[in-house]
Amino acid sequence: MTREAAIARSEAYFDSGAFREDLARRISMPTESQNPDREHVLVDYIEAEIRPAFEALGFACRTLNQNGWPFFFAERTEDAARPTVLGYGHGDVIRGLDDEWDEGLSPWRLTERDNRWYGRGVADNKGQHSINVGALRAVIETRGRLGFNAKYLIEMGEERVSPGLRELANTHKELFRSDVLIASDGPRLSAERPTVFLGSRGSISFDIWIDARKGGHHSGNWGGLLSDPAIQLAHAIASITEPTGKIRIPEWLPTSIPDDVRRVLADCEVESGTEEPKIDPDWGEPGLTSAEKVFAWCSFSVLAFEAGNPRTPVGAIPPRAWSRCQLRFVTGVDVQDVLPALRRHLDRGGFSTVRIAKARDEVFHATRLDPKHPWVSWVVDSIARTTGKKPAILPSLGGSLPNDIFSEVLEMPTIWVPHSYPGCSQHAPNEHLPVAIAREGLGLMAGLYWDLGEPNGQLAQYAVWKT
Repeated sequence: MTREAAIARSEAYFDSGAFREDLARRISMPTESQNPDREHVLVDYIEAEIRPAFEALGFACRTLNQNGWPFFFAERTEDAARPTVLGYGHGDVIRGLDDEWDEGLSPWRLTERDNRWYGRGVADNKGQHSINVGALRAVIETRGRLGFNAKYLIEMGEERVSPGLRELANTHKELFRSDVLIASDGPRLSAERPTVFLGSRGSISFDIWIDARKGGHHSGNWGGLLSDPAIQLAHAIASITEPTGKIRIPEWLPTSIPDDVRRVLADCEVESGTEEPKIDPDWGEPGLTSAEKVFAWCSFSVLAFEAGNPRTPVGAIPPRAWSRCQLRFVTGVDVQDVLPALRRHLDRGGFSTVRIAKARDEVFHATRLDPKHPWVSWVVDSIARTTGKKPAILPSLGGSLPNDIFSEVLEMPTIWVPHSYPGCSQHAPNEHLPVAIAREGLGLMAGLYWDLGEPNGQLAQYAVWKT
């Protein structure tokens, strides 16, 4: 009954092929939360896959509903004097995009190719929470218990910006109350380096458009007489940043990067692998490292632009131009002022005809745990002990997660241990997960869960943190 035995058990679960079988079964369920025809599959995933897995580990399970969305909650209480750890994952996936995968691959079939597993959700997020469930099982089977109290929440709408999760957390604060969130989502800094991140950038998407007039008009007869909304909108969008992507709206930026954030990011280098796009070093905020640009600063993106009929252009001045844009932002930016600040900026620039509106009601808020928090060093030490590698510490994930619900609504420190990598093609065709990351993830999470249950050391630290 040792730490090494628990890690070995988790690795044996992988090496036997049992983990792959469990994951393949989950991947085969098309839990597309953006597809209304898949609503029943979201419930089936909870009832047929997740509930049996947790009930087999002695968890008390229930399905909660909020705003029409299902949530799975499991709890195992062993000792009120021990810490309580909340885990989180999401069982929904982005649309499969079935026809766009490489030949021989399918979003709903786990396929191994070149030491990678392909399938929708293998990285985001079915593979990640499956790794954590497997690690919990390895510890329970080795020790006979966890040694700490565990709660787990799996939602089925994260790809829709977590509808209902905030209301659910407010309603069930006592049910979810825990000492720390330790969860897995998003990518590592690189495939080879274990990583922890402590929060996430916020995200707000918005539409920006011009309705100039009814109907299109001949570009020869009316060209030079009628304003072109596509040209006007292009200029309006271009005014938001400099030609190199530096944001020009001060309200969209933090005043500075904290020294502790700069310190941990000095040890992190964002690299372009053989299959990832090459980084454009001159793009974005000047004077920042690549890591600071992604994990400690804000970025603006144009996600789509449309005018006229893109598929069959005709010789007419379009009556309307539209764009979907997005701001990723860090702590220190007031999300409530993002669109008002844009309105002021456009009006100052003479773009009063441009209209703006939020693309959807849900917004991911920016969060960041202090890198000096004791839970950070404890988790990093545990992972380093298991892997023999120095984990990267990222103050914020470059992407966005509903982390503020845990850090602000439920008021707990948040530690994320990702089991993916930047080139995984999540949200795109050919989503995949390197086999080596999955195996290493099982081992490092088994070691981490084992350490949480040790009666000495961690518990002593926990008592100090509680006071």
